[in-house]
Amino acid sequence: METHTLIDNGILKQHLIDPEICIRCNTCEATCPVNAITHDDNNYVVRADVCNGCMACISPCPTGSIDNWRAVPVGRAYSIEEQFSWEELPGELAPHELVAAGAEPATAAAAPKPAVEAPAEPGTQVFRSAQYGATVPPWSAAHPYTNLFPPKNPTTATVVGNFNCTEAGFESETHHVVLDFGSMPFPVLEGQSIGIIPPGVDALGKPHYARQYSVASPRNGERPGYNNLALTVKRVTVDHDGNPVRGVASNYVCDLKVGDKVQVVGPFGSSFLMPNHPRSHIVMICTGTGSAPMRAMTEWRRRLRNSGKFEGGKLLLFFGARTQQELPYFGPLQSLPKDFIDINLAFSRTPGQPKRYVQDLMRERAADLLALLRDDNSHFYVCGLKGMEEGVVMALRDIAQEAGLSWETLGATLQREGRLHLETY
Repeated sequence: METHTLIDNGILKQHLIDPEICIRCNTCEATCPVNAITHDDNNYVVRADVCNGCMACISPCPTGSIDNWRAVPVGRAYSIEEQFSWEELPGELAPHELVAAGAEPATAAAAPKPAVEAPAEPGTQVFRSAQYGATVPPWSAAHPYTNLFPPKNPTTATVVGNFNCTEAGFESETHHVVLDFGSMPFPVLEGQSIGIIPPGVDALGKPHYARQYSVASPRNGERPGYNNLALTVKRVTVDHDGNPVRGVASNYVCDLKVGDKVQVVGPFGSSFLMPNHPRSHIVMICTGTGSAPMRAMTEWRRRLRNSGKFEGGKLLLFFGARTQQELPYFGPLQSLPKDFIDINLAFSRTPGQPKRYVQDLMRERAADLLALLRDDNSHFYVCGLKGMEEGVVMALRDIAQEAGLSWETLGATLQREGRLHLETY
């Protein structure tokens, strides 16, 4: 893996994204602290004149498509317009090709210069929640398998279940979809995701690229003993501005019938994984379909508890939705034993009630969260819309600081030890 972008004698080690592997999940663009990454309808690309080689985007990428580099003369860096048009990455330039392109002859063996991040504006202090998100798994997490089936070589799964897991008839549908892989091995862990390739072509006449969905079932399947998994998929009917739109992948998945075949890539994810060691505590903070990995973790713990072979620590859930009717799995949540999981629900659009968000509930449970923040066996998972991330991490920071703890020290420890994971979109 490269850790630098500048090389002596006019050579740039340019950071590029492989369009053949990228599933356009937007993780890199959302993570980049200097806004070097952008996209169009075709590709995600990196601005050579902005990227500082800080590597913040490398680990969060679920596919590894972002970990690509090419040596080019500084004056001949690939423009974003060129990158937007690519179907595949250009090959490496040989030393004689670099010279022919305008580099000095000595550059082939030149030593790299470390990238330097631009200083912040004097007197400014920006809170960046993303910097506290772990890029390593908990030390006791099981070993994940990733990219077993890349976009050019998907596998096929059969739909064996599909039902609306929000209140029937409500305009906001979230579906619980079960896929069976038959005899094809497809191992997944709680916290991992897969990609589904919708059939047909887009407006440009190109095949649709895969859309990423978190796995909502535990490692031994939605139905134990079978080679299957579950997804939590919300039907998209409006865009972020409230305008009518029909999400290609979400509507395709929500309309699947039992017996239908789907093209699947992945699995993805090597850090947003649950701890396996006994007495580990798990705090789950989510909104909407961000509940998928939390359901997987909860169900795995429930099965272990029922087997009598595992003594787990506390499970604490903060789950938000606009209304109760839009909350996925509301009914099943109510049937979980109170001594097994501590459930806290926040609704932001209940008629006649004040808006409540997950961070509001967290502050109300400050004493319990503080005890867990002090415990080295505690692990925190955040999943949902990007807008929730800052409020949640700031709530953790405030709870720590109000108790006299240094958040900079604690936050860095949680990040380093793989105990605070942020997966927002």
